[in-house]
Amino acid sequence: MKHLLDIHFFLLSLLHLLGAVTSQVNPDVCRYPLGMSGGQIQDEDISASSQWSESTAARYGRLNSEEGDGAWCPEITVEPDNLKEFLQIDLRSLHFITLVGTQGRHAGGIGNEFTQMYKIKYSRDGSRWISWRDRQGKQVIEGNRNAYETVLKDLKPPIIARYVRFMPVTEHSMNVCMRVELYGCEWLDGLVSYNSPTGEQMNLPAYTLYLNDSAYDGAVIHSMTEGLGQLTDGECGPNDFKEDLIYKLWQGYDYVGWNNESFPSGFVEIMFEFDRIRNFTTMKVHCNNMLPLHIKAFRQVVCYFRSDSDWEAIPLSFRPEVDDKNSDARFVTVSLANHMASAIKCQFYFADAWMLFSEITFQSDTAMYNTTLAPPKTGLPPNIPPEDDPTHKVDDSNTRILIGCLVAIIFILVAIIVIILWRQVWQKMLEKASRRMLDDELTASLSIQSETFGYNHNQSSAANEQQSNSTYERIFPLSPDYQEPSRLICKLPEFAQSPEELASTSPSASKSTTTTVAQDGVPHYAEADIVDLQGVTGSNTYAIPAVTMDLLSGKDVVVEEFPRKLLTFKEKLGEGQFGEVHLCEAEGMQEFMNEEYLFDIPEDQPVLVAVKMLRSDANKNARNDFLKEIKIMSRLKDPNIIRLLAVCIYSDPLCMITEYMENGDLNQFLSRHEAEGQLALLSNTPTVSFTNLCYMATQIASGMKYLSSLNFVHRDLATRNCLVGKNYTIKIADFGMSRNLYSGDYYRIQGRAVLPIRWMSWESILLGKFTTASDVWAFGVTLWEILNFCKEQPYSQLTDEQVIENTGEFFRDQKRQIYLPQPVLCPDLLYKIMLSCWRRNAKERPSFQEIHKSLLDLQA
Repeated sequence: MKHLLDIHFFLLSLLHLLGAVTSQVNPDVCRYPLGMSGGQIQDEDISASSQWSESTAARYGRLNSEEGDGAWCPEITVEPDNLKEFLQIDLRSLHFITLVGTQGRHAGGIGNEFTQMYKIKYSRDGSRWISWRDRQGKQVIEGNRNAYETVLKDLKPPIIARYVRFMPVTEHSMNVCMRVELYGCEWLDGLVSYNSPTGEQMNLPAYTLYLNDSAYDGAVIHSMTEGLGQLTDGECGPNDFKEDLIYKLWQGYDYVGWNNESFPSGFVEIMFEFDRIRNFTTMKVHCNNMLPLHIKAFRQVVCYFRSDSDWEAIPLSFRPEVDDKNSDARFVTVSLANHMASAIKCQFYFADAWMLFSEITFQSDTAMYNTTLAPPKTGLPPNIPPEDDPTHKVDDSNTRILIGCLVAIIFILVAIIVIILWRQVWQKMLEKASRRMLDDELTASLSIQSETFGYNHNQSSAANEQQSNSTYERIFPLSPDYQEPSRLICKLPEFAQSPEELASTSPSASKSTTTTVAQDGVPHYAEADIVDLQGVTGSNTYAIPAVTMDLLSGKDVVVEEFPRKLLTFKEKLGEGQFGEVHLCEAEGMQEFMNEEYLFDIPEDQPVLVAVKMLRSDANKNARNDFLKEIKIMSRLKDPNIIRLLAVCIYSDPLCMITEYMENGDLNQFLSRHEAEGQLALLSNTPTVSFTNLCYMATQIASGMKYLSSLNFVHRDLATRNCLVGKNYTIKIADFGMSRNLYSGDYYRIQGRAVLPIRWMSWESILLGKFTTASDVWAFGVTLWEILNFCKEQPYSQLTDEQVIENTGEFFRDQKRQIYLPQPVLCPDLLYKIMLSCWRRNAKERPSFQEIHKSLLDLQA
């Protein structure tokens, strides 16, 4: 089936060449790793100015990789102000890059070289290199403080480039090494530069607004040439740009604006250059429309097209509907009528004194060869057909060759599919047998837990193997790197011996251990009473008592089938062993909604949704679990839980469509904000008040109160699994484990993300027990994250091994365990709630109902 999936993607790629490609990037979701750590970027596309040795060559500069000597290291010691050394990545095509990650040379503890600071240069054509600057004009980016931790830095503004160079910067002579990753998505607009007049100043009675394109990376003299900037950064300006004025008065302001007094011709001309000839369908221009300040969207646009050296004689003209009442900013969509061009020159005519743009995007196909779709450039009368013009004839021979190649490829693929299907008939039984053997092997490997802690210790070893409570056994069932939570306890000194050795050397000690656990152990369901749903992204979303599962899943699914053709895939949010999670736009979703769903999006506009998709090669168990998850999710109805909106189950691949919040996950949202105060005021950083922090935490507690009332156990509660909507609305989700961006939050075995140990209770790590009480523990850590604005990872001063050792201190309860410190913004009463969530005895931890009430009382 894997081969079939590869062929399916190949066919889709061929169709992609002939089908429409739309693009409108969103920097908040365009954060996917581009292939340094995953291997999609080939070795030949990674180069460097020099290398210290063959084992520290450029190809070893991959994030989270320990190959070679563990990193890229330049040949010589880097000196201050010496920017000759660089690590260069060729992405093969233009990409929209929003985030970068760096590490030093760890090499399993042998290396200790890292780069404390660095600069970035980028290029779209490989010849003209541009130095990246943030919105305050700074070039230097803070790097690493040790050789092993990953440091992620947002690029604000983002860059559009094919080539990227990381250039180490030092304050004194030192050896440096780097491992890097780029995050973003493919730049599908094809736009490589735009030329326009420079933005102007708007003088208001109380202040002056600078409406210049300060993020522009081309030449800026009297006009802007050969660059990209704010009009392509994915950020749309607000309705009232005077709000939060101090935040707006920094470089990188949202709008580029012009006054009609500076343009006697009555229009502003902007020229757009593209990477190749394209078939253009629409242009979308985001315009401000503040009528009281005499700002309006353009009244007319006239566009000229160029596919070779000459501009077409007959332009395209478009007039948007006049709106003299609504002052909201809006996108104006201009139909480009399938014109073929590699450059477009548009004249935007003023409708009032000012015209302000914040974003311009194009939707187009890539032209495979020159065609006669464009109007003739020779001024021929319209009654003469294009084929009579010898300068615009289609090369029929090339067309025949292309069609012949496609037909040959299709015949070859059909033959391959037939062979694969024939082989799978006789391989099916063998595959089932191998899976059965693998399941038996996994079950046997989980016996340590029951033997060590004495659960059912009077039964035989074989019985113990069958009754061991495997918490994460289905996350990576086919991975040799998988490690069971119960295995971690063997890392503690008192559990270094085998159960037989403990019994023989100290029977009383073994008995004492059994008694202690039996008395103080966390109440949990037996394995026969638990249903572990396999999430398609690799995470067990909820651990559900079988009785509850039967009650919920016994009913028919209450969500409707959604037409796949109305889904437009925008971005892959994450992936796991059995499936993927995509960010999509759903057209007409409002028609499928019940009245209980409230959307403030007009019916003719698409709704942003998350789509969980089961891979077509998923096994039968994964398919059954997926359908069970649909049934369960359809019953979850709470304002603070992500809800299932619709499904696609009448054909493969199976999909479930859930809500998605426009501000992304809570971790990324808070990391871009600061607490209110003078420091935030000086740094021009957006703020979140303490009241709103408490409000978000209260919503998470409310959602978990609802889940706990159904005996659902989430098992991965953290800010990365909470989504943020308008007015600080929070909804709990389960995408975090599937996203490479958060792989560092999970305990990794040879690079595989397995356990979120920094959020897990001691009994979950050591005993493999997940209950509502362990979710309460994770809530305390999540609350700690919120009050720290997600600026650091929990227990950031401890390694993963030390975190596991600390759970042993909780188990021993000798008052040597380390707690997360009280955040600066956290009052004593709120910190007491955190500490109560981390009590050793699970029975003494508060319920989510009690936590929710306490948080409400704090806000009263």
